[in-house]
Amino acid sequence: MKEVPGKEIYTWSTYSEEHQIDFHSFLIYLIEGNVLVDPLPFSPEDEKDLRDLGPVSTIIVTNSDHIRDTEAIAKKLGVPVCAPSAEQDAFPFRVVRWLKDGDFVVPEIQVFALEGSKTRGELALLLEKETLIAGDLIRSGIPGKLTLLPDEKLTDKTKALASVKRLAALPDLKTVMVGDGGPVIENGKAQLQALLKDTLN
Repeated sequence: MKEVPGKEIYTWSTYSEEHQIDFHSFLIYLIEGNVLVDPLPFSPEDEKDLRDLGPVSTIIVTNSDHIRDTEAIAKKLGVPVCAPSAEQDAFPFRVVRWLKDGDFVVPEIQVFALEGSKTRGELALLLEKETLIAGDLIRSGIPGKLTLLPDEKLTDKTKALASVKRLAALPDLKTVMVGDGGPVIENGKAQLQALLKDTLN
């Protein structure tokens, strides 16, 4: 796993030859128990890091296309899974908590439900008001630059842009972590605003 500079967040990744991009998973380090987001399979080195970082309290899946290795990891660690409320029929295993817009998974993690993406209930997670973790709708194929999911994969582009606009208006937002591509550490808010400007022009 790699530590995100200046954040108590760790990532592990796999490269997708099909999409020519890195897919990422996240571990949010919290005293009350770490939270995994969209977990990919662990390498032996990742498993060692996982043990060293302490117990996991829960797993969050941001959308039904990011189930990945969640079921096996949840069973192995004996931890509950949280997932989007709007996608209840798309999960083939037990989910303990269905998340809605405005929920807090724990006090540090606020849930935002997005519209218009490729699945109908995709979530974004805001950690301590300044770090956003996005699943599919927002991505980064070029270092330091955020882009939108391609038009052909969106269910409603107008709603998708409205969702991004809402996130770009978060007053304390600084960092944007994405499931597909690299993070924007320092100027995530400005990059979300630039994404909107580029897409609307």
